Amino acid sequence: MGAYSYKALNAEGKTVKGLLEGDSERHVRTQLRAQRLKPLEVISSSNMDKQEEKESFSLFGKPRGGKLNTRELTMMTRQLASLVKSGLPLDEALQACAKQTKKPKVKRVILQVRSKVLEGHSLAQALGDNPAAFDDMYRALVRAGEGSGYLSAVLERLAEYTQSSQILRQRIKMAMIYPAVMLVVSLGVIISMMVFVVPKLTGIFTQNKTELPLLTQGLIASSNFILHYGLYLLIVIVFAIVGWIQYLKKPGNRRKWDQTKLKLPIVGELIQQVDSSRFAATLSLLSASGVPLLQSLSIASQVMTNKIMQEASEQVSNTVREGVSLSRALEQAQYFPPLLIQLVASGETNGTLPQQLDNAAKDQERDLEMMLGVAMSLMEPATIIFMGSVVGLIVMAVLTPIFEMTKLAH
Repeated sequence: MGAYSYKALNAEGKTVKGLLEGDSERHVRTQLRAQRLKPLEVISSSNMDKQEEKESFSLFGKPRGGKLNTRELTMMTRQLASLVKSGLPLDEALQACAKQTKKPKVKRVILQVRSKVLEGHSLAQALGDNPAAFDDMYRALVRAGEGSGYLSAVLERLAEYTQSSQILRQRIKMAMIYPAVMLVVSLGVIISMMVFVVPKLTGIFTQNKTELPLLTQGLIASSNFILHYGLYLLIVIVFAIVGWIQYLKKPGNRRKWDQTKLKLPIVGELIQQVDSSRFAATLSLLSASGVPLLQSLSIASQVMTNKIMQEASEQVSNTVREGVSLSRALEQAQYFPPLLIQLVASGETNGTLPQQLDNAAKDQERDLEMMLGVAMSLMEPATIIFMGSVVGLIVMAVLTPIFEMTKLAH
């Protein structure tokens, strides 16, 4: 049986949409008529995904559909783990998950997986038909869980990992929101003053033939530039951003930029902490679930966002393949924190590598939170000082000629 998306008319003549399972389009149309619905369109989920992939594109040409977000994936994985743990057959567990969700996209993906399972494929093989929704790590863990007979336990770990990854990303985003808002508000206030306030005040000075201070002349020139060329400047900035994004699409350019970011004083250390934490957490989960170390290293490198860090991870994998220990390979790569290397060495010696990798990931997350706290505590006053300095210069540029005119009047 497969999943089919349909459009139909109900008894009141209104169009309704939904998903049904059936052996064919004709079977689905028969089910709809039995429900007193007049079928208008019936499309198999696989064909619908291809259609969405062609039609649903973002600004820069990347398809938006066909991928589950972190929250959807976490919920689905946790529900499936609970149902499998209760002893429910896999196809029935998948069907129950599909009934639980109200989102058509999620339901369609789950029913596609169920149809493959009913055809005799393993869950990992069924997930392989949806690579946008289930990445290599997800499928590798499911494959390991099926092979070891502990699928529900692996799914529970996977749900916890997905949720913790989401929490980490949210913390980073939340830490960046306040300074970003402060900066935008500051720029908005400054531009508003230059466009609406300064021209009215400086109009007084232009009526007099007295020579204005350089600071006031610069303020008037800046205000005139924003008034006459501000829109063109905004267009140039937008095109510059679009051009920069297109520039970074080339692998060579992206690598140069990632290398530059790692050399920056605070940003580089933050990137190393984030990627190292993801690497350690992913490797811990894969190792604990019975995935071979070389395969785990290959998958763990894919969770890194920085190209240089990815290359370092691949170098670690190649070095381990040559017979070198993991801790020694990490040390040779020169991009991983000393604490991670020490804990990996301890885990290799004591036979507790997955646990030590998990400890390393948690320690790095704590260090990351501290670094973010320090960085944001510096960004906040820096933004306030920037805004205060610019506003102070504007006030000085306006008041200085006024004071001079007052002296001349006396």
